[in-house]
Amino acid sequence: MIEKLIAFSLRNRFLILLLAAGMFAWGIYSVRTSKIDAIPDLSENQVIVFTEWMGRSPQIIEDQVTYPLVTNLQGLPEVKYVRANSMFGMSFIYIIFEDDTDIYWARSRVLERLNSIGSALPEGVTPTMGPDGTGVGHVLWYTLEAPGMDLGEQRAVQDWYVKFALQNVPGISEIASFGGFQKQYQITVDPEKLNYFKLTVADIMRAVNANNNEAGGRKFEMSDIGYIIKTTGYLQSIEQIENLAVRTQNSIPVRIRDLATVQMSGESRLGIFDYNGEGEAVGGIAVLRYGENADEVIQRVKAKMTEVAKGLPEGMKFNIIYDRGELIEESISSIKTTLIEEMIVVSLIVFVFLWHWRSAVSIIIQIPITIAASFIVLNAFDISSNIMSLTGIALAIGVIVDNGIIMAENAYKHLAIRQAELSEQKKGGSSHVE
Repeated sequence: MIEKLIAFSLRNRFLILLLAAGMFAWGIYSVRTSKIDAIPDLSENQVIVFTEWMGRSPQIIEDQVTYPLVTNLQGLPEVKYVRANSMFGMSFIYIIFEDDTDIYWARSRVLERLNSIGSALPEGVTPTMGPDGTGVGHVLWYTLEAPGMDLGEQRAVQDWYVKFALQNVPGISEIASFGGFQKQYQITVDPEKLNYFKLTVADIMRAVNANNNEAGGRKFEMSDIGYIIKTTGYLQSIEQIENLAVRTQNSIPVRIRDLATVQMSGESRLGIFDYNGEGEAVGGIAVLRYGENADEVIQRVKAKMTEVAKGLPEGMKFNIIYDRGELIEESISSIKTTLIEEMIVVSLIVFVFLWHWRSAVSIIIQIPITIAASFIVLNAFDISSNIMSLTGIALAIGVIVDNGIIMAENAYKHLAIRQAELSEQKKGGSSHVE
């Protein structure tokens, strides 16, 4: 079989060279379109379901949220196993699918099952799916530098301006905010005053909920002019909350300020984000969408940051604290340098030992063609160009040239034997004539 293939190649040299040139051109195109990352994505094919029920203990979360979700999510098609974790006020479900399952098909199956759970969960508890990212999707971290600005104000800028702008970048699954305080109105109730007025906390909650909404009216026409009637009732200040009437006793309204203290504060936190020991910081994490090119997405995020920075408050700017793009560039540059050095060294060694430039060229030309062809295979199997894959190519250069060297040496051997046989035949023929 090998002999026939070699014979066919020798008889059709132009066709073989044309095929090699076509493969090399295809390989160059594959190199340019290959996904670039620093590390390979070895994470499992999973969908995360997150449920929040603040104020409840881990045991209550386990019994009333995690267990019903796990039992309902089991049995989905192409699921290997389901993991769960319950903690204070939060539940995490990890549905692990088969490796060849399309992630968006899996997410749609999970969403269908979540919609059918219905009354299995407590009232007001709504499970949500996590972003369509992977375990190595955190490609860029940043903080907002704003000397003298309150942490709550920084978090508000992050949540209501920066986050929405960066989330529109193609390839980004989520911008996860961290640090600072999430502003909220807090009503601190005095239990003695509640007891005096014979009221409960539920009465205060009903009063706030009933007065914090808007109601639509209808269109009213008068003198050929149409008027839209509506009520504006959203609470916008501490004073408005304090003046809300909870109940009227003896024609005198009992207001919230008579029962509690209202203040602007931050939501309770389970931790803080400290940057280099210089104090707390506010920022976000750019999460890469499944199957995207990390290097291209990082460049898009940086370009968007430059645009978003123009609308930041005076004195505020971005500070990138983790950028996988730098690691990608250093890794790719190091591997490229190694490949070039190995190609030069191997070429010199082949030329010196064979001492025949045509034979050396026939061996050396295999290196770029084989490397380019390997990227065709990488793209076919959706494998990114990372440290592991490129290092494997670098280590395989010796194997690439071994085949050519062995074939060249074997050809030299058979040519030498053939020449010896011809010379003996000539000598034998000349002696017979004499």
